[in-house]
Amino acid sequence: MKYIIIVMDGAADNRVDVLGGRTPLQAAMKENIDALAKKSRCGLLRTIPENFSTCSAVANLSILGYDPRDHYHGRGVLEAGAMKVSLNKEDVALRCNTICISDDGKIKNHSAGHISSEESSLLIKHANDKLGSSEVIFYPGVSYRHIMVLKNNYSPDVECFPPHDHTGMPYKQLLVRPKNKHAVATANLLNSIIVSSAHILEGHPVNLRREREQKDKANMLWPWSPGKKPAMKTFQERFGVKGAAISAVDLVKGLGLYSGFDVISIQGATGLYDTNYEGKADGCIKMLKNHDLVYVHVEAPDEASHEGNAALKVKCIEDIDTRLVGNILSRIDTRETVIAVLPDHYTPVGTKAHSSEPVPFLICNPLLPPDNVDRFDEEACSSGIYGLVEDNTFINKFLGKE
Repeated sequence: MKYIIIVMDGAADNRVDVLGGRTPLQAAMKENIDALAKKSRCGLLRTIPENFSTCSAVANLSILGYDPRDHYHGRGVLEAGAMKVSLNKEDVALRCNTICISDDGKIKNHSAGHISSEESSLLIKHANDKLGSSEVIFYPGVSYRHIMVLKNNYSPDVECFPPHDHTGMPYKQLLVRPKNKHAVATANLLNSIIVSSAHILEGHPVNLRREREQKDKANMLWPWSPGKKPAMKTFQERFGVKGAAISAVDLVKGLGLYSGFDVISIQGATGLYDTNYEGKADGCIKMLKNHDLVYVHVEAPDEASHEGNAALKVKCIEDIDTRLVGNILSRIDTRETVIAVLPDHYTPVGTKAHSSEPVPFLICNPLLPPDNVDRFDEEACSSGIYGLVEDNTFINKFLGKE
């Protein structure tokens, strides 16, 4: 048997007024996913443990059956792994965004207007020259997503605020806070970098050009999600299943690497609405030939949610349905393939931030009779035969382990 998990990042949502009181999943025309639901067993999966971070790292760990309470050490280390940044066990890695701060000192957006990788890389290299040292190193990533590494036994026990969850808020209210006395020096260092970055980035030629072009400037660095290198059993050690991961996002690539998956990059995969859906479908079919399981992750709905754009979110879901799911289904033997489709977490367009509600899921197993769910959305799946599941129940049922 072959296995495919398709993750629609942030696709779950609340009812939206501009969509006629429907959720984006209810509003979207998704013929292939709804047809799959009719052949599936459905339910709701709690991917975010109670009182836990609502970030995508936690949610994707949960989908794969890794308990975040044991294995979540910040998304920075996962993305560092994907970027092949070498970490010692005492290093602290953080995600570091280039963000846009408005003239009144508020976070305008988490992505500096989805700045290009070329522009953002120049800014990060400039920051490394001005703010870096033997203890602080910046590594350029994709678009606004970068990595900062702290050496010399700094503490990961600091409270940081994901910028995508706090747009419109004054940045000074969101500065890093130590969780204990051992983390005070780390918090002070990070806050110094945040404040200093505004001075060194504001007048950089990249930002001066963006200002002339009436684009959002990348005028501040924002470190968050600190952690140290995790120790995890591979997916194959746990389940005897050889896996591959496909994503445009370094977070998911890093999680795949730590899980022992082969991670492939798809040309034109952007993490946005214009991503290469067909290329991901091609990659999935290719990887199925010599892997037992392929994990296909699409970031687009989540980014639309962070923009508060309900219409774009619906379009992203529809593109996933036709250009990815339908593409894959037409090229596999569904009698010998188990397929799961689900979001990793809620990202309501009304709040533009992640939230912790259980997400809908379907598992289409040709060896099991379906339940009575006839479409895929938050409400319909809540009446599925699996009910509400958590911990590693989803992955065990998906793999036929229970």
